[in-house]
Amino acid sequence: MSSTTILITGGAGFIGSNFIPYYLESNPHVKLINLDLMTYAGDLTNLKEVESHPRYQFIKGDICDRPLVESIFSKNNIQGVIHFAAESHVDNSITGPGEFIRTNVTGTFTLLDVARMTWMEKPFTVKAGYTHARFHHISTDEVYGSLGATGLFTEETPYAPNSPYSASKASSDMIVRSYFHTYGMNVVTTNCSNNYGPKQHNEKLIPTIIRKALSGQPIPVYGDGKNVRDWLYVLDHCTGIAKVFKEGKSGETYNIGGKNERENIFIVKHICGILDRLKPLKSGSYTQFITFVADRPGHDKRYAIDASKIEKELGWLADENFETGIQKTVEWYLSK
Repeated sequence: MSSTTILITGGAGFIGSNFIPYYLESNPHVKLINLDLMTYAGDLTNLKEVESHPRYQFIKGDICDRPLVESIFSKNNIQGVIHFAAESHVDNSITGPGEFIRTNVTGTFTLLDVARMTWMEKPFTVKAGYTHARFHHISTDEVYGSLGATGLFTEETPYAPNSPYSASKASSDMIVRSYFHTYGMNVVTTNCSNNYGPKQHNEKLIPTIIRKALSGQPIPVYGDGKNVRDWLYVLDHCTGIAKVFKEGKSGETYNIGGKNERENIFIVKHICGILDRLKPLKSGSYTQFITFVADRPGHDKRYAIDASKIEKELGWLADENFETGIQKTVEWYLSK
């Protein structure tokens, strides 16, 4: 059986570097090319286990570099794109929004348009040899804005992004949608809730809690700590992405969530409790380091995803609940 080559963008980031080893192992006839610019969020040590894998290739480069993207498509007969690459740190989008617009909007457009030119004869007519070629766009629940105390985001929830980051992701989602409706291109989009797990960048909430606690520094908690997020273990996200990429209906969006709503302050205290057991202090608890800091501008109060569409239509279910996933995560950081 001949191998199919799929382009992964941003594969050295948190979710991509969990996805690549998982996908190589579970798909023996697939070759993966990882295109990553290696900004602050990319880390090749996250891909140590596959760096010499015969079906894996790394290319350092920018998704906005159209000649580079075109050459990758033409030299490798790319049959699919799974597009992780994005600027995703909300605080950074507040201080420097330009990079988010460039990467998330222009970069997504560049990839989509090169894929269209490679795969499509004309609108709604696919070239021979590309009948199954698919573009999978990875997005976020933040495009839906903020929820009140009740309710869940569904695939029908109107978009209401509140930060430059979420606005740039919402824009890219719309461009992907337009390529389905205008050109008949085979696209799918997934919007996920907050991911956590091994290999996450140090600046994100859960790694920050662990890092600060272990070094005896103040653990910063925004506002009153009552902001609610729906947490999804990263490998559960990876299985959901694989499901949608293979079996999702073209033109559709699927929300992937963990059904694990927790207040930020609960997360902090829970992790401190795990650390108290696994690496106890000489005296007292790690909770003594919790420090409340000024809330960030435009901080959404609550996100929560209704994942019933992917569960019912594609049979996907998360394997981890928050308690099992966070235990594995803390253990991974401790061993690191």
